[in-house]
Amino acid sequence: MKKLALYMVAVAILTAPAMAQLPKPAAPQAQAILLKGGMAHLGNGKVIKNALIGFDEGRITLVADATRVKIDVAGYQVIDINGQHVYPGFILPNTNLGLEEVGALDATKDANEVGSLKPNVRSLVAYNTDSKIPPTLRFNGILMAETTPMGGRISGTSSVMNLDGWNWEDAVLKADVGVHMSWPSRMGGHFDFATFTFKREPNKRYPDQVKELTTFFNEAKAYAATGHTTHNLKFEAMKGLFDGSKRLYIKAEGVKEIVESVRFAQSLGIAHIVMLAGTEALDVAPFLAENKIPVVLPNVHSLPGSDQEMALPYELPAQLTKAGVSVTLSHNGMLARARNLPFYAGTAAAYGLGQEAAIQLVTLNAAKVLGIADQVGTLEEGKRATLFVSKGDALDMMTNDVTHAYIDGKTIQLEGEQQALYKRYTEKYSKE
Repeated sequence: MKKLALYMVAVAILTAPAMAQLPKPAAPQAQAILLKGGMAHLGNGKVIKNALIGFDEGRITLVADATRVKIDVAGYQVIDINGQHVYPGFILPNTNLGLEEVGALDATKDANEVGSLKPNVRSLVAYNTDSKIPPTLRFNGILMAETTPMGGRISGTSSVMNLDGWNWEDAVLKADVGVHMSWPSRMGGHFDFATFTFKREPNKRYPDQVKELTTFFNEAKAYAATGHTTHNLKFEAMKGLFDGSKRLYIKAEGVKEIVESVRFAQSLGIAHIVMLAGTEALDVAPFLAENKIPVVLPNVHSLPGSDQEMALPYELPAQLTKAGVSVTLSHNGMLARARNLPFYAGTAAAYGLGQEAAIQLVTLNAAKVLGIADQVGTLEEGKRATLFVSKGDALDMMTNDVTHAYIDGKTIQLEGEQQALYKRYTEKYSKE
């Protein structure tokens, strides 16, 4: 026991400096703030070149053109951002942010619960506000994220979090926004070590897997429609899909699977359907547009398929948008790289989409997909004051330099552990 106690003391001493570098959660807004003179990208395709953005008590109170409107600045903390850019806070959907710290260490991962059909698993209560990853995202203008459970046929229920707070109760923006489902694939396969190739073959279990989902959803719908004396936690979590208060997020990999999964959800009367898909969505873009199904794309900084055009991942947001599909962007792969979300949008802008439409991918479009467009996603009077200021174009990694960030009007500390270490060692080696 003495050895264990000494070990715990040693760990506490060694980690104390690192813990001290964690940014402290911000205090509530104490004074009205006026951002004066910057170029405001409103998130809905509109731009005000010389803007006045005012907010108080966590809400935006003024969005105006400084060349047309004169206001009394008494009572405001005036911040001159002349020559800079102001944006709505960027939003990262479909991520396990706050549920995973180090991908290589199982002990730091809390995104995947045991089981296959588990809509009652809530990412909300597992969200870790002490994670070191959110500060690295805020530094690039990402101020909100949908934290999402993983694994199984029905993974669980996601929530939208502000990337600041003492605990999940502080950080939650909207709880339990939707249920995440992975539609079965018609094709399976395995790696053949004899030929060192991956062999594709039909998934013989596909009909049974679809039948399992059909039975589960039908039972959940019947449960929601009738009275009951006992509570079923799984069916309780599904209720919102049938009354329109929750969204169904469907991950589907093939063209047929996309169409079949949408038809499946529509047959059950589910009003809000969101597709999590990649390049396959382009082949059924007219279908998605006709049925008003928005698409959340994974990392656009990815390699094309062997039979695809080299620039297809970059051009995909523009092509889907031109086809009438509402698109937003997400991230897959190493969680720490999710901070590159603004630069995914920048790539989409360069490959046919245009600047303001690309900004909309990670602001208004993302807010609509998550059911929070009435609160965030654009710079509009009455909405939450979740926004940031950058010295240059926030979609360009060479000019994205966030100087001010606010979540619900709270002034966010941008400098985190990485910036502190940079300053520490710059000071040391610049003297040698």
